[in-house]
Amino acid sequence: MSISNVTIFMPSVLTLIGIPGLESVQCWIGITFCAMYLIAMIGNFLLLIIIISERSLHQPIYIFLGMLGVTDIALSTSIVPKMLGIFWFHLTEIYFDSCLLQMWLIHTLQCTESGILLAMALDRYVAICYPLRHAAIFSHHLVTQIAAMVTLRAAILATPCLVLIKLRLQFYHTTLISHSYCEHMAVVKLAAENIRVNKIYGLFVAFTVAGLDIVLITLSYIQIFITVFRLPQKEARLKAFNTCVAHICVFLQFYFLGFFSFFAHRFGSHVPPYLHILFSSTYMLVPPFLNPLVYGAKTKQIRVHIVKIFCSKTLL
Repeated sequence: MSISNVTIFMPSVLTLIGIPGLESVQCWIGITFCAMYLIAMIGNFLLLIIIISERSLHQPIYIFLGMLGVTDIALSTSIVPKMLGIFWFHLTEIYFDSCLLQMWLIHTLQCTESGILLAMALDRYVAICYPLRHAAIFSHHLVTQIAAMVTLRAAILATPCLVLIKLRLQFYHTTLISHSYCEHMAVVKLAAENIRVNKIYGLFVAFTVAGLDIVLITLSYIQIFITVFRLPQKEARLKAFNTCVAHICVFLQFYFLGFFSFFAHRFGSHVPPYLHILFSSTYMLVPPFLNPLVYGAKTKQIRVHIVKIFCSKTLL
């Protein structure tokens, strides 16, 4: 592929525009995002404190929930501070390597979150379908191995995206990124060279991670529902189902919003660009914002400990 004369060789600095078309209201959007970020931080830190301090919650499902909280904190923190700097203070410049690091963190943490949701689904599957063997199967050693595998899988799959950009793409049409954070395709589309390999690998990672995890999670819950509906007593069925409600809600919102954002970005050419960017930016904050709220409201053990904490502070 021939390279145009108007190109930039390996730019050291890129510029994040923010949300093109919504510059006049970016300040107000920033206030909303900041509020969501603060609630996400408070909610996830509160969950972590409760899980760490309460020995009765040192069980696989709550350990995975703690991992989810750490991932959500890291994911939102890797995006929001820079985003607010763009919206409020017009700090649009970012070093090229810092941009790639942010991109790698975002995709690694998203893959990690998907893996944690799968681990939580498998835990519920064993707990409901094989309750007498749950403690033996989901030992602390296995939980540690799962945590390591989930994290390693995410890092290994996300790293080639970064390497392919650094090694293959040297000439760029522009340094202006029409986005509020360094998303993989937003960076790749700046290049003045053939980006087919980068696109193919990006699709491969998306469908490998999300596709495999969604299939396994769906199969787990099909088997869970079959087992639950076979229980003779209505109270037993409700109790078993209630242990899965929070995870089902988190699973649905994470993958539904993720796939909507993914396909809208790649195939929604008729949708205004500012809607793509606004939605994808919002999607980055919704799981960290909603997860602690959902688990706090739907999980009795966590709800009881939250009430204890606030009641004890009120009495003091």
